[in-house]
Amino acid sequence: PLAGPVITCAAILPPDFDVPLVNDSKQLTPKERERLYPIILAKAEAVSIGVASPQLIDQLNIYQATRVAMQRAVLGLGIAPQHLIVDAMQIPVDLPQTRLIKGDAKSASVAAASIVAKVFRDHLMVSYDRLYPGYGFAQNAGYGTAEHLTGLADRGVTSIHRRSFAPVKAALNQVK
Repeated sequence: PLAGPVITCAAILPPDFDVPLVNDSKQLTPKERERLYPIILAKAEAVSIGVASPQLIDQLNIYQATRVAMQRAVLGLGIAPQHLIVDAMQIPVDLPQTRLIKGDAKSASVAAASIVAKVFRDHLMVSYDRLYPGYGFAQNAGYGTAEHLTGLADRGVTSIHRRSFAPVKAALNQVK
């Protein structure tokens, strides 16, 4: 996305967690994710959201900012996990970790965290859409759609835009 923070989630699920459809959030419809969101929150032993602001993304880069958000999510859990299952990148915390590529399709806890993070971010972008009309954030979640790019050209860059990303940088240069 060109706008909005990186949102990550850490989730600890009980051993008997068995909620059908909890798998890769990208494979679910928005309606399915919305339906699963409160169920996951109610059944999880612990859930924590990690946030990396657009400013932190610009300062560090998207990869490092994502690692910071993941670290914040893990450290925010009310229960200390014994082991982490991570989807691709290692998290800078002193805990044993297992990398599970495509983890959200293979692990219920990774899938649940993925769903919670996606729904949380979508809700946040709907709020930003009210604050910054004309960019289509409620529909595009900050991705570089035609409506979003038109908003950048017509209205300029907001405080939630990632200024280090090429289309946003180009919009900033047009203002000068």
